[in-house]
Amino acid sequence: MSPTSFPLGVLRRCAALMLALLCASALHAQTAAEPVLRLDRALAVAGDAARFPLDKPARSVALPDDWSQSHPRHGGVLWYRVKLDAPLPADELLGLYIERVCANVEVYLNGALLMSGGRFTEPVTRNCHRPLLVTLPRPLLQADGNTLDLKVVGYPLQRVSARDRAGSLSALQIGPYALLAERHAQQLLLDVALPQVTSGTLLLLGGLLLALGWMHRRDSHLVYFAALSTGWALVSARLWLRDLPFGNDTTELLITSLLPPVALAAVRFMMRFAGWRHRVIDAALLAQCLIVPASLLLAGPNRLFVLASSWYLVLACEALAALVFCLVACWRRRRGRFWAAALTLPGIGVCVGVELATQQLSIDPLFVHAAHLATPLFFVAMGLWLLRQYGHALQTAESSRHALEVHMRDATAEIEKNYSQLAEMRVEQVTARERKRIAADLHDDLGAKLLTIVHTSESERISTLAREALEEMRLSVRGLTGKPVRLLDALGDWRAEVVSRLSQAGIEAEWAAPAEEIEHTFSARSYVQTTRIMREAVSNIIKHSGASHCSVRSAIADGDFQIIIQDNGNGIPMELDGKLDRGHGMSSMKHRAKQLQGQCLVESGPGYGTVIRLTLPL
Repeated sequence: MSPTSFPLGVLRRCAALMLALLCASALHAQTAAEPVLRLDRALAVAGDAARFPLDKPARSVALPDDWSQSHPRHGGVLWYRVKLDAPLPADELLGLYIERVCANVEVYLNGALLMSGGRFTEPVTRNCHRPLLVTLPRPLLQADGNTLDLKVVGYPLQRVSARDRAGSLSALQIGPYALLAERHAQQLLLDVALPQVTSGTLLLLGGLLLALGWMHRRDSHLVYFAALSTGWALVSARLWLRDLPFGNDTTELLITSLLPPVALAAVRFMMRFAGWRHRVIDAALLAQCLIVPASLLLAGPNRLFVLASSWYLVLACEALAALVFCLVACWRRRRGRFWAAALTLPGIGVCVGVELATQQLSIDPLFVHAAHLATPLFFVAMGLWLLRQYGHALQTAESSRHALEVHMRDATAEIEKNYSQLAEMRVEQVTARERKRIAADLHDDLGAKLLTIVHTSESERISTLAREALEEMRLSVRGLTGKPVRLLDALGDWRAEVVSRLSQAGIEAEWAAPAEEIEHTFSARSYVQTTRIMREAVSNIIKHSGASHCSVRSAIADGDFQIIIQDNGNGIPMELDGKLDRGHGMSSMKHRAKQLQGQCLVESGPGYGTVIRLTLPL
């Protein structure tokens, strides 16, 4: 497989989205010059009060404010106050844009509640990845000296498994509502809508591949890729799910415990994709799925970040090692799969690396958004390739099945043919045995009785008829026994009988046989039928021709045996011309020759004698 045969449409779409992100960044830079007031300083004070606690000392912090830096180990509510001393424009609707707040916020303007992001008690609503846009009502705004208070609830870095879910507040932007709404819609699309769509796509893809892999257990890599896609879709759900039924400690434990099964699916997929498996590694990956949550429970929620970071590093190293092994193994043994793996798996690895780095470090949001979008696209590209390969394998299997059906039909036909031949051979064997039995009965019973008549009868006519019947019976017995006869022996028998009968009738006989040595044989049936043809021919000469001389010549030419019987008799009268086949003798001669795949031709004319040409294939 070459890179050009890989479905690159999804990868091109990924590049297009990257370009869109760069354009969005340029748009941010352009809108910075618009009439938008950016607030990057605020007073911060801890306290879970209904209003900004004036009785506690507040300190000035820079926005964006990362609690792990400004308020280490602080968890709960933190109030922010911003003074709007500059006069605000009075001719258009204003809005407050909060690009990021974690976990939840309430906004007050001059003491009046404008917006609440959700629950402030466990389980707290999580808006860590959701931008917020708040309308600043004109009646609540003063000409000068406005106070903007934000009540933020969050968690310390120690009690979360990723830095992006620790307490924080981005810089605040105040400006025309229409301008901020456009920016908010764009950011909402990148942070919420697209992750929702990609998660749904991965779930559908995973379900489809799981069904295919389950029906064809041999393709186990499909099952593991389905599990990988589904697992990553669940992990990505943290980007858009706001209200979970669990508290922070349980939620973070579940998110962290979900990554070992995802790593297991990733490692096993790459190993199976490369055509390799190892029981010890499989068992270790299963044990790891139990060890990770057990270690987190034993360490407690206050050490969650450190322990989770360590486990993330271990899982990343495992996936990286499996990726390198997969690429090397595919290059060596499965070159057709190498390009699919090389064009998708490293991209997935880089995006996952960005995700892990985001959980530990402060990364440019542009790269974070790119990783969020590119990861599912790489998954979809690999899934489409797997579906394509599955379809190709299914087509090949269907072709093989069709070929096997054709082969089975041919084999069945051959078996039936062989069976028919065996049945015919069996019939022939039974027939041959029955012929031998009949021949033995004729020879022993009828032959003995005819011989007795020949020797005991006082009538010469009866003795002659009995002798002729005995000869005919012996000829029939020879035909029934089925033993082949050497042509040389057959010619000797025919010569003796023909010459003897013609001489007894007073007709001079001339016999001419081939001079060369004859090695051919006649079947018993051919010998019997030829003998009867010659007897009939001699009988016709004796009874009807009035000949004084008869010549019999035999020859072998072009694979055929020929006998020519010619007399100098009266020939066949004119009134019988065209009626030769009506007589019993002539028709029987021609019929017997036809049964032997030969022919018997009769040539005659008044005063010219008769010529009988018998041709039989050897």
